[in-house]
Amino acid sequence: MAVDWDRLVLGPTQRVFGEPVTYAPADDGPFQTTGIFDRAYTEVDIAEDGTQINTTLPVLGVRLSQFPIGPKQGDQLTVQGGVYVVKDVRPDGHGAAKLMLNRLRSADE
Repeated sequence: MAVDWDRLVLGPTQRVFGEPVTYAPADDGPFQTTGIFDRAYTEVDIAEDGTQINTTLPVLGVRLSQFPIGPKQGDQLTVQGGVYVVKDVRPDGHGAAKLMLNRLRSADE
């Protein structure tokens, strides 16, 4: 039996932890959705020489079913008073994606 990740896991998680997001695709009009925002997500990479590289950046977790066209690099969004651009989209294989972000400005600038 296949698990309906979107209905059983992602939807309830977004209802509890998600917050309002205005998402503006680069080639279409903006729309409202929800996402789980982390202002200071830490990513750890190991270089070829074994050196550990830590990077801290904002991230938004989203349900791909909420997007008419999948999110992509260069799209912009507004969440928690900040405007961000999507740096990278990382689908998880279960219907969600982690959007790696760069902050552009606060929403009132």
